[in-house]
Amino acid sequence: MTQSSTGTAGLLQRQLKAMQSAKDLPGISCGLVNDNVFEWEVMLMISDDCKYYGGGNFRCHLSFPQDYPHAPPSLVFKTPIPFHPNIYIDGRLCISILHPPGDDQYGYESASERWSPVQTPETILLSVISLLHSPNDESPANVEAARLWREEKKNSDKEFRKRCRKIVRESLGED
Repeated sequence: MTQSSTGTAGLLQRQLKAMQSAKDLPGISCGLVNDNVFEWEVMLMISDDCKYYGGGNFRCHLSFPQDYPHAPPSLVFKTPIPFHPNIYIDGRLCISILHPPGDDQYGYESASERWSPVQTPETILLSVISLLHSPNDESPANVEAARLWREEKKNSDKEFRKRCRKIVRESLGED
């Protein structure tokens, strides 16, 4: 390991320990994948007050690059969430704070919305939970989910909610 990756490993170890001992992070559980500090397994247990994904238990992997915190990690859902505006069909999460730092080449995001070394695993996971409560349909990873989310907000169509509830039941092993 290089000196840089050794420093990164130490930082990640401290951040993991802080999250594991935090009392104010209900519904978030973190551990290592194969004792690799650069690969975290995360369980998100979504509170019942979440209108769409409430009561669900979603497992994901948070993968950190060797140059973290200067570059963002990536997050992939391992529990399938095939129907969310900000999650690709393969489970990859699309959220601005995990996009590389700097200006967006398409002009959609400002540099202040993108990755910054002040982000932590805690802020990332809280943002993910926020997206489960309130998806962002402006730049969707899943166009159909974004369309149905918009329709539900406009005219009380319940198709989006029905699909989300099915995903929650599956996350609990009920379907």
